[in-house]
Amino acid sequence: MDGIIVVNKPKGCTSHDVVNKVRWIVKEKVGHTGTLDPLATGVLPLLIGKGTLCSKYLINHDKEYQVSLKLGVSTDTMDAEGKVLEEKEVDDSILEKSNIEKILSGLVGKQEQEPPMYSAIKVAGKKLYEYARKGEKVEVPKREIEIYNIELIGINKLSKEIEFKVSCSKGTYIRSLCTDIAKKLGTIGYMSGLERLKVGEFSIKNSIIIDDSTDKESLEKHIISIEELFKDKEEIELNSKKLMLFLNGVRLSNENKDGVYRIYSSGKFIGLGTVKNNLLKRDIIL
Repeated sequence: MDGIIVVNKPKGCTSHDVVNKVRWIVKEKVGHTGTLDPLATGVLPLLIGKGTLCSKYLINHDKEYQVSLKLGVSTDTMDAEGKVLEEKEVDDSILEKSNIEKILSGLVGKQEQEPPMYSAIKVAGKKLYEYARKGEKVEVPKREIEIYNIELIGINKLSKEIEFKVSCSKGTYIRSLCTDIAKKLGTIGYMSGLERLKVGEFSIKNSIIIDDSTDKESLEKHIISIEELFKDKEEIELNSKKLMLFLNGVRLSNENKDGVYRIYSSGKFIGLGTVKNNLLKRDIIL
């Protein structure tokens, strides 16, 4: 099995738990393109076999999430799993639809975001959550992110929660976004729920659930092959002589523009190659 399967990760388990389960089923190398917190559910693309070699092409995908934000309470982890730091009354005026929509619309565009302390970003060789667990102070570097679209889905005035959908760039921390939204609304809050709907072109509509009944045969029915994954890339056909040179690592003269190409010989998909400065070299070979 070489390619990608799109898993719908359940709540309560880590991304590594899912990877390990799939690895046990397929008995092959399995990786991922980015983790989801145990609290979160949704799209988790898994790379299988030689599909793991494609990770360098899949790490910069945009994301889409459905988010629940609890207002009036803050936690140290900025989510429902953390220790409560503060509680605050939430006035009904804060939960007015027009008020919330105005705040959300103002977030569209590029901006700097401060990642949460409970994250795996490294500062001076240590992960931020290592500093947080020891109560150590450290300056957290901000990063540029972009919110492409954000829309209000619902308001629950009884539980003081709002639900929204957001499309954003790689590297956006939804927990930090929730904290920022609560602050702009004039209160405090934390991320109470998170479902990842899309990673690039991988959608939850095409995802599968891994359970005790899942076997290798059922996974094979849902695998996205490397050929299909790069179907938007142009083809290069090689004759038998050039194919032998290509497979042996020889760079071949090629007039195509720089980029990634699907390589074929006698109509058979061989793998991927890259062209740079009019030279074609092998990249991923099946």
